[in-house]
Amino acid sequence: MPKGGKKGGHKGRMRTYTSPEEIDAQMKEEKERKKKEEEEGAAVNDNQSEDKLTGSGSEDSDDEGSEKRKGVEGLIEIENPNRVAQKAKKVTDIELEGPKQLSRRESYLIPSHYSPSCYRYMKMHLAGKTDQAKADLARLAIIKKQREEAARKKEEERKAKEATQAAAAATKGLHTLSLK
Repeated sequence: MPKGGKKGGHKGRMRTYTSPEEIDAQMKEEKERKKKEEEEGAAVNDNQSEDKLTGSGSEDSDDEGSEKRKGVEGLIEIENPNRVAQKAKKVTDIELEGPKQLSRRESYLIPSHYSPSCYRYMKMHLAGKTDQAKADLARLAIIKKQREEAARKKEEERKAKEATQAAAAATKGLHTLSLK
């Protein structure tokens, strides 16, 4: 691909292309550099393994104690006092039977937190003795009647439809007999 992108270069310059010889030379340099790095890395590893075998083991290595860091964390040492490290919990460590702290909303929903008058009103409401409960029950009775009427009408329509289909089938059978 030409250097300079699609539209050419800056201020009307012509595109410049890399020659195949230059590309080959760059690739050879990269291969040689990689070989040197591998050879130096192998020599350093050999020296470290010899030091570990002959050493007393009193050296502190940073590789063993630190975790693998993500992104830029490995490059920059950051100390954030607000960051809390999340610890993995084991299933055996979780306490299910211990006293559980209830939230404000949950504790309010427990009947012992209601005032006595509120508790008495709830009892009367469930028994159907309050005005609101009576209105609710009346509304529910009306809805129940409407649903029963709708079900009855639907059943009647279904029966009428079946009767018309049976009559049509019977007349159709008579016509076929008369034609034969």
